[in-house]
Amino acid sequence: MPSLVQDLIEAGIHFGQRRSNWNPKMAPYIHSVRNQIHIIDIRETVKGLLLAKRFIEKSVASGKDICFVGTKRQARGAVEHYAAEAGQPYVVERWLGGTLTNFRTIRERLKRLEELDRLVESGEMRSYSKKMEAQLLRERKVITRNLGGVRNMTKLPGALVVVDTNREKNALLEAKSLGIPTICLVDTDGDPDLVDLPIPGNDDSMRSIDIIIRELMDSAKKGKETRAASEVERGENRGDRGDRGDESADRGEGRGEGRGEGRGDPSARRRSSRSQFRAEGGATATADAAPAAAPTAE
Repeated sequence: MPSLVQDLIEAGIHFGQRRSNWNPKMAPYIHSVRNQIHIIDIRETVKGLLLAKRFIEKSVASGKDICFVGTKRQARGAVEHYAAEAGQPYVVERWLGGTLTNFRTIRERLKRLEELDRLVESGEMRSYSKKMEAQLLRERKVITRNLGGVRNMTKLPGALVVVDTNREKNALLEAKSLGIPTICLVDTDGDPDLVDLPIPGNDDSMRSIDIIIRELMDSAKKGKETRAASEVERGENRGDRGDRGDESADRGEGRGEGRGEGRGDPSARRRSSRSQFRAEGGATATADAAPAAAPTAE
């Protein structure tokens, strides 16, 4: 943990925007003002990061994917590199309206991309006229540029990780309308109310963005490892299962639990995503973030 805090400080993640260009909603995350520039409380940054890591690992382990969005120049390289490495969907070009809310249409465009890829790989593209071939190749290039990062996303993501609330407001609003939890690196000029779990920090520094995305991707990798291990374990359990009586009893218990969990208090099912984040790891993250107090005072 001390090394992570040191890396964050060296990357300048605690430097916010100028005092004249701030959002008052970020006041709880601001430590002080120096030379008319807001200094972000590094303890809040570490706390948000730990909560996000815990949530992402848990979500990926349960079989969900996390979509990473970073279309600003400083974030594109880190998001594309780490997301591709972890096998998670990502968007580094312009966010297309309806990427989440009109997901069926997006999947149709991706099917079109697969058709064009088959034409190229099979050599059938050469049978078309030069004009038609140029048009098809241009269409393939545009779809790949805009949707290449989400071509393997066959269902809506379990969460959305975003860099800069101001730039990615449309993505956050789409996720909010669908009830998809959102995590975001928020600078002092951003609106934390748009996000379920804000990670206060400098969203203009390439180094700070790189560290945040790297840490979140590490959690995604751990979640995939846990998912793979649990799938192997379930397969072994199915092979060892032979007693039909025990199986029937388990099925009966499962029905009882399913009824209790699925038909509970409707208000409990409508809890906000931010409350879920806090309930799952708030106390632990707060305790883990304590070592960051000393660097902040400096």
